[in-house]
Amino acid sequence: MSDRILRMQSLLQAALTPEFIDIEDESHLHAGHAGARDGHGHYALTLVSDRFDGRPAIARHRMVYAALGDMMSTDIHALRMNLYAADEFDANE
Repeated sequence: MSDRILRMQSLLQAALTPEFIDIEDESHLHAGHAGARDGHGHYALTLVSDRFDGRPAIARHRMVYAALGDMMSTDIHALRMNLYAADEFDANE
């Protein structure tokens, strides 16, 4: 696992205390893309947290952006997010 993903996990864990978190590096799918040329990564995030209870998708995204802070401008070019409250997530899907 890359240092960048470990840092992302640590920041998200501290801010959102997720029950489940999975981060996949999809940078290889974007070779040649402007963000990839700059060394910033493309990631897919699935995160389940009680902190998302009753919050709309835009609020959940803002919570993730706030948790990741500067990484959004220094390390991450694109972040595809699937964010769930605990009662919305079925690990078997």
